Amino acid sequence: MAFMVKHMVGGQLKNLTGGLTEEKSEGEKSEAAAQEREANFAQKKAERATVGNELDETQIQQAGDDVQLPTELAKMIAEDNQEEEHKQSVLGQLTNIQNVDIDQLKDKAQATLEDLKKQTENCRLM
Repeated sequence: MAFMVKHMVGGQLKNLTGGLTEEKSEGEKSEAAAQEREANFAQKKAERATVGNELDETQIQQAGDDVQLPTELAKMIAEDNQEEEHKQSVLGQLTNIQNVDIDQLKDKAQATLEDLKKQTENCRLM
């Protein structure tokens, strides 16, 4: 019954107002609602992370120097640091040079020089 009344009166009311209001389809309504839910979820998640981070920081401050890493984790971190130091050292850079194809690099340099010579020959200022 309500459907019939809405159908009969709604169409006439829409004509009376000149169709100023647009009705959203079900797909648009659900998409808008989903976006709103996602935005609310992201905000709540950020708030929880902030609160959790504050709790972690206070626990670390309370523990002071009593916090120790497990020995296996400490070994892994030490090994990673040694690898990084080696990569940044002169010897580490030299190992990277060994992987370079010298002939290809030489050919590329020759080609670049020849290209520059051709360009300067065509230049009127030179």
